[in-house]
Amino acid sequence: MVTYIVRRLITAALILLGASFLVYLLTAASGDPLEEFRASSAPNKQQLMDARTELLQLDTPAPIRYFHWLGGAAQCLIPFANSCDLGKNIAGQPITDALGHALVQTLTLVTGATVLAILIGITLGIITALRQYSTLDYGVTFMAFLFFSLPIFWVAVLLKEYGAIGFNNFLRNPEIPIPASLAIGAVLGILTAVTVGGEMKRRLLIGGVAFLFAAAVLMYFSATEWFKTPGLGPVVIAIAGVGIAFAVTLLSAGLKNRKALQSALIAAGAGLVVYFVIQPLLNEATFLMIVLLAVAAVLVGLGIGFLMGGYDRGQSMRAAALTSFLVGFLILLDRYMQAWPTYFNNSRVRGRPIATIGAGTPNIEGDFWIMSLDSFTHLILPTMALILISLAGYTRFTRASMLEIMNMDYIRTARAKGLSERTVVMRHAFRNALIPIATIVAFDIGGLIGGAVITETVFSVRGMGFLFLEGISHVDPNPVMGVFLCVAITAMGFNLIADLAYSALDPRVRVKA
Repeated sequence: MVTYIVRRLITAALILLGASFLVYLLTAASGDPLEEFRASSAPNKQQLMDARTELLQLDTPAPIRYFHWLGGAAQCLIPFANSCDLGKNIAGQPITDALGHALVQTLTLVTGATVLAILIGITLGIITALRQYSTLDYGVTFMAFLFFSLPIFWVAVLLKEYGAIGFNNFLRNPEIPIPASLAIGAVLGILTAVTVGGEMKRRLLIGGVAFLFAAAVLMYFSATEWFKTPGLGPVVIAIAGVGIAFAVTLLSAGLKNRKALQSALIAAGAGLVVYFVIQPLLNEATFLMIVLLAVAAVLVGLGIGFLMGGYDRGQSMRAAALTSFLVGFLILLDRYMQAWPTYFNNSRVRGRPIATIGAGTPNIEGDFWIMSLDSFTHLILPTMALILISLAGYTRFTRASMLEIMNMDYIRTARAKGLSERTVVMRHAFRNALIPIATIVAFDIGGLIGGAVITETVFSVRGMGFLFLEGISHVDPNPVMGVFLCVAITAMGFNLIADLAYSALDPRVRVKA
């Protein structure tokens, strides 16, 4: 295994050297960095040209400049030396500084979109595979191909128009007419009936309940102007916590495992108690505090599962830990909702919280919750755009992989042994279906780190894609090489991780030197 990893790293280094040399030469030969000055009538034109020539070393041949750049880039390999030098851009800013800012912006933008697209896509892929040729399968397939075929800039513009401008206008007077509430409830009821499957009587019953519940909730939201002063409260968190406990136990251990179910319910109850205890502490929240509280929630859940025990203590610990984490997320969401009115009425926001451009509201001030809400509201639209476009690939690949696995002999053997369908799907089929998905995830992550160029342009996010385009447009190789370096290293690293993940997902696969 070690020999294999070393050989892959050496091969990756050689590929990186060759590719970087070609990219540098192509960028340098793509135009004239002094073109904007040559057509200028400014009296100091020659001085400006001389300054840029000296800054970018244009009096040196491009291949020699590459090796100068490579020497500075090699210093990045020296740990703790703080001597990394990737050159400067045409504005005189060090590329390491510009790259650090752009990388943070891109990671902030694409991380949530990537994680959600993977989770939602894999979930839909599994469900549609289990319900092959059903109405749900056809519906999900149609929507997946529809969004996959739509150009990202068009989706982004539609989201701006209806997801930001339209919703901000709605928030001025958040009243939902009764006919609209009934119509939305009917649509949700139909979707629920299609999703649950089973006999027609069962579908109609569950769809009717969903219709009544959704319509009643929307009428309540309209009557109380909930969208201006949202909140969950302990009652909703308690009900949702019980539902989460049953759902998590069903997926991870099965409801027949009473110890696991009891562990999850105890974790939900502990979360409700913590809701009241932790409120004063959350008023002084920081990002580090939230992370530590999340870790503490998982550890408490593990402790509850360990103490409850059962014939499979690991199942109890997993069910309780996941339930504790999700209930903690509900508590966090409720605290954000408590801060919403203050953010909504902020003088810089002016009652239009869903932003269409940028990564933050200029000159806004506030505590942790206000600043976090500002970041989230700026991420909503680009995240939705990326999710809609990326969802189709994960859904279709997961569906195809699951269908292939479900027809294997060992799946029929598992069913013949009397194992429950949950065990067959989650433990036997799902694990093996993830093997081809690992390749797609590794490939997509490398591409996303490069920056969702069009999405960043539409939403004016100064990320990696913006930095790359700026370097290309000004015939400035240094920003282009900085972005290339990050993308190439990330792509190669995740492809190596994908290869190693094969052996973890399927014991029959072993990487060898």
